[in-house]
Amino acid sequence: MTLSGQLETELEAKVSASIFHDVLSCRPHHFSNMTPDHVHGVELHEGEWGKPGTVITWTYKHDGVTEIAKEIVEEIDDEKNLTTFKVIEGHLLDKYNSFYVTVQAIPKGEHSCLARWTIKYEKKSEDVPDPQGIVNLAIEMTKGIEAHHPPKQQQA
Repeated sequence: MTLSGQLETELEAKVSASIFHDVLSCRPHHFSNMTPDHVHGVELHEGEWGKPGTVITWTYKHDGVTEIAKEIVEEIDDEKNLTTFKVIEGHLLDKYNSFYVTVQAIPKGEHSCLARWTIKYEKKSEDVPDPQGIVNLAIEMTKGIEAHHPPKQQQA
């Protein structure tokens, strides 16, 4: 049995790809306003918002428990509306040797996009479950971005 895995979810969001990408890449600290029941805060430790190499800490609800994950922003590709985060500290590394989250917003129209969340991980052992709770969190975060940016506010 392989210990490496990947989970992916795609959701249509009624928000432009550029706004969706901007929130994930440059303004993740706004999630506590958009999804306060799921993301309690995002704190900047090193670097600048919107720049690769930036280190941030997320405080969030995972499977009903408040958890913390420290991450480095590995990649920001504004042309592809793509951001990749690598977990470097926190509860996820208790079960996984490596944990990456890539988010891409694929344009579907002026005020909609396909939000693609890809989670790549390597389990520490065969009995570690797939991280479905993080997929559920990604779904809630997508809904939060959409609710916080109704179409009338999405002007170029």
